[in-house]
Amino acid sequence: MKLKILLTGGNGFIGRNFIEQKNKKYHILHPTHSELDLARTKAVDNFFKKKGPFDIVLHAATVGGKRSEKGMRDVAEINLRIFFNIIRNKKYWKKMIHFGTGSEYDKSQDIKDVKEGDFGKRIPADSFGFYKYVTAKYIESLLLPIYHIRLFGIYGKYEDYHVRLTSNLICKYILRLPLTMIQNAYFDYLYIDDLIKILDFFIEKEPRYRFYNVGTGKSISLLSIAKIINRLSNYSMPIRVLKKGLNKEYTCDNSLLRKELKNFRFTPIGEGIRVLYSWYKKNWKDVDIKTIIEDPHNKL
Repeated sequence: MKLKILLTGGNGFIGRNFIEQKNKKYHILHPTHSELDLARTKAVDNFFKKKGPFDIVLHAATVGGKRSEKGMRDVAEINLRIFFNIIRNKKYWKKMIHFGTGSEYDKSQDIKDVKEGDFGKRIPADSFGFYKYVTAKYIESLLLPIYHIRLFGIYGKYEDYHVRLTSNLICKYILRLPLTMIQNAYFDYLYIDDLIKILDFFIEKEPRYRFYNVGTGKSISLLSIAKIINRLSNYSMPIRVLKKGLNKEYTCDNSLLRKELKNFRFTPIGEGIRVLYSWYKKNWKDVDIKTIIEDPHNKL
């Protein structure tokens, strides 16, 4: 019998990829916001009573975490309400996989090769990171089967190409526009297909720990990503970095994860970028070309 999974945030970047790749393997329920407002306690209670129980809850839904949602008010409160509405219905699920973020380590300073044991040394300055920090602290105090995975840079199809660097630069490259970024920085970038495979492990196995950094364990500069993209075809475009120096680093130590996954092969970033480039070429009709061309950074 297929495992029954409740996926929140099914319309998001990660959710869409998970559904597309795993809808035959698992029985996945992924209500939209119009079908279920996760911030409304009664609605969530009624949903679990009618649709539960579930083997797994994949809690990927958030508000205010995207750069396009920067400045959104009450981010922490809304997200905490959503989280606790799911927690209060724990009798209807066996295991939760909770999507955290590297920003729990506080992005106001460099996050460099950070380990799970470094959590709590700093309190995040931003509302979204603080919300994730609070939920992680709460999970620490529980004996429930909740696994908290801290995601760093993820790239792949269905990400927001208006603001996500890899897809944004690929689209500009296809349009033969300058490859523009605000500032160089070192990130840990994980290909979306690798994340989906990693989720299989957390769904099907019983991990040794409850908190994991999820990344490749390797750093790459944003400038290096631009240079990889600039070699995808037989032409190259100017690369423009608007600010000098380096922005804050965002990388992790993934030793705990690698011990669990054994011989897992992480997709080399050049390989992942080439697959993503091919996908955009095939699906170019769905890209809002006008907004990319009108990006004010193109004129700087």
